[in-house]
Amino acid sequence: MSLPERLVLIDVETTGANPVTDRITEIAVLRVEHGAVVARWETLVNPGCPIPRLIQDLIGITDDMVADAPPFPAVAAQLRALLADAVFVAHNARFDYGFIRNEFARMGEDFEAEVLCTVKLSRALYPEHHRHGLDALIERHGLVCEARHRAMGDVDALWQFARLAQDAFPPETLARACERAMKAPTRPPGLPEGALEGLPDAPGVYWLYGDGALPLFIGKGASLRARVTEQLAASGRKGKDAELAKKVRRVDWQETAGELAAQLLEAQLVRAQRPLHNRMLPPAEEVFALRLVPGRKRPPLFQRVVIGGTDPAGWGEVHGTFRHRKEADNVLRELAQAYRLCPRRLGLESGNGACSAYHLKRCAGVCAGRESIEAHDARLVGALGAVNVRAWPWPGAVVIEERSPHSGLVAFHLLDRWCHLGSADSPEGLEALLANSPARSFDLDIYRLLARWLAVPEHLAAVAPVAE
Repeated sequence: MSLPERLVLIDVETTGANPVTDRITEIAVLRVEHGAVVARWETLVNPGCPIPRLIQDLIGITDDMVADAPPFPAVAAQLRALLADAVFVAHNARFDYGFIRNEFARMGEDFEAEVLCTVKLSRALYPEHHRHGLDALIERHGLVCEARHRAMGDVDALWQFARLAQDAFPPETLARACERAMKAPTRPPGLPEGALEGLPDAPGVYWLYGDGALPLFIGKGASLRARVTEQLAASGRKGKDAELAKKVRRVDWQETAGELAAQLLEAQLVRAQRPLHNRMLPPAEEVFALRLVPGRKRPPLFQRVVIGGTDPAGWGEVHGTFRHRKEADNVLRELAQAYRLCPRRLGLESGNGACSAYHLKRCAGVCAGRESIEAHDARLVGALGAVNVRAWPWPGAVVIEERSPHSGLVAFHLLDRWCHLGSADSPEGLEALLANSPARSFDLDIYRLLARWLAVPEHLAAVAPVAE
């Protein structure tokens, strides 16, 4: 035997992607026994709540269409009979399974079934392909889908794929693929079924919650589904990630227009909400740089200049970006070793006469009269260039545009001198932002993520300088 003897191909349409908070609006079922369809059933379902406009436009199911449809409890008995003693088959199956389980749970009833995911089945049978969404399967295999994003249209396409796989592979190959496709993903025991599968394969930010109202962790991902699934798979291991994963009871997310939007939003949210399991850094306003005092004969050679929250245009000549004194001292020690600078002159070592580094031949000898102060400090200025804030590559502000092929979301990010001045989700919003852009305010985390982002050559194609 290759495919299970009794299976039910099922698809649900919903008000959203969260099986705990969103509701079903349509169900379609094909029950197959020994390779033959024995039942075909579909129904609209009144979700008991408004359908978001974005979902209405995508799926085509409107509030008016479900106004007179039965609520889930009215169709639950018929659905349970169709699902009885059969393998639950769907595309991204844990998503549909999670919605069905949660609908039964709201009635005070349990529902359990073996689950076969046709996404995983396609991956197992056709590993040479990278895309295994239903649209990709329809295109690749020439499947017929008369009503894409409607429940029965998608179910019909899945049944065609199942029969194609049955004919294309030996029974033992298909049986092994089915076994892999029926393996449940690793997830924390307290997380509801289907919560991970509802996450989009798209960039965004996510919140991990425990039993309380405050988030345990805020993160980002180029693929929300892959990132969160990977992080929560740690529940079966040891360490901090495992401790966090075991506490998770709920996942929320916000899809973004692109990866840069996700990074900017995550930085903003972590600083504002301070989740318990995120690594918390000192306040942005405490970030400082060092300014060399010219001509000074004795340490300290540097003035500490607060740059966090200030306009980079007013800094003058400063060096480095530091959160605390220890970080600055560590950088100076590294520069001293690399450029034979004197730790005593840098204020890293007390005492008189030749420093310890000079005796080890790691200092050029300004402390022992072997080198002039001017020569030492000239070399110091050159060394500090390696830790300076990078020069802004444009004469003024720029806009970076991102567009999501997954959702159609768009974002315009206004940046100047490594400062994020704001983002807009429409050309009109961008015009308003340009007309009333806030003052530049340096944030070390934003600087570092922008520096990494703009170091990728293909990202530069999305940069448009703002006309003066």
